[in-house]
Amino acid sequence: MQYKRLGRSGLQVSELSLGSWVTYHNQVDVNAAKEMLAAAYDAGVNFFDNAEVYASGASEQVMGDAIKALKWPRLNYTLSTKFFWGLSREGNTVNRMDTLNRKYLSQAIDGSLQRMGVDFIDLVYCHRADPNTPIEETVWAMSDMITRGKALYWGTSEWSAADIRAAWHIADKHHLHKPVMEQPQYHLFHRKRVEQEYARLYEDIGLGLTTWSPLASGLLTGKYQTGVPAGSRGALESMGFLVKGLTDAKKNAAVAQLAAIADELGCSVAQMAIAWAAKNPRVSTVITGASKLEQLKSNLGAVDVIAKLTPEVLTRIDTICLPLSA
Repeated sequence: MQYKRLGRSGLQVSELSLGSWVTYHNQVDVNAAKEMLAAAYDAGVNFFDNAEVYASGASEQVMGDAIKALKWPRLNYTLSTKFFWGLSREGNTVNRMDTLNRKYLSQAIDGSLQRMGVDFIDLVYCHRADPNTPIEETVWAMSDMITRGKALYWGTSEWSAADIRAAWHIADKHHLHKPVMEQPQYHLFHRKRVEQEYARLYEDIGLGLTTWSPLASGLLTGKYQTGVPAGSRGALESMGFLVKGLTDAKKNAAVAQLAAIADELGCSVAQMAIAWAAKNPRVSTVITGASKLEQLKSNLGAVDVIAKLTPEVLTRIDTICLPLSA
């Protein structure tokens, strides 16, 4: 496992990391989480991603309980969470749902700290942009979160380049803690934001990336070529919105073509896809997910594939995927 600096910060994160979206609480209980976290940690993973909204807070609880049971030294791992959607849509949701105002953010961090059972969270993200709250208010609230010792670094997730730049300049102007990282979706069929929209930000402000969905929610495993298999992410009722993309005929045909390249490299399509995302020098870490231990171990095998992605191999992959990429 290699480690990369998170943007221009001094923090180093493992090139592959482990996230909890969809799986924790829904498919993975504390015992299973403990087993997989331990396996990832033993393989060199030091970054574990979460969010307040995942399983309405239960995902943070599961991860926190598992890590507490593992008794890792706090300096040895990096935790993240994300804020925007809140926990429940019941009752009056004003100021606690779909917002990044100071009132919500100042209380959201306390809830996450309690559920995860830690004194501080290393990385906190604004999970989406909030058009109804001035960016300046959000920047001050996130900076204050760090000043108060409840977080160490802050960043954004799925923000536009313009909004990220605006937030950075506001922080710079007022000598506040600047956004360090962005968490965008990035995979073979979704790449323009990382490769084009953010291109100037890497040098201009030192933006780091912790990318998610390297397997396009499972499409790049190849298991959706004949439909939606039982027990898969696409079969979950809460993930029904993914089915159309997962069963896209042209993309599944492309996955079949990628399989031939993966066979030549001695790996699976999934491992090749994860390695492809990690190969991008702008990506600090690729967040992987797993519902079973064997799936996790297979995903982590992607570290051995990165060096095999020569310029010639990357060109062959691009020939297949670029025409279908957004």
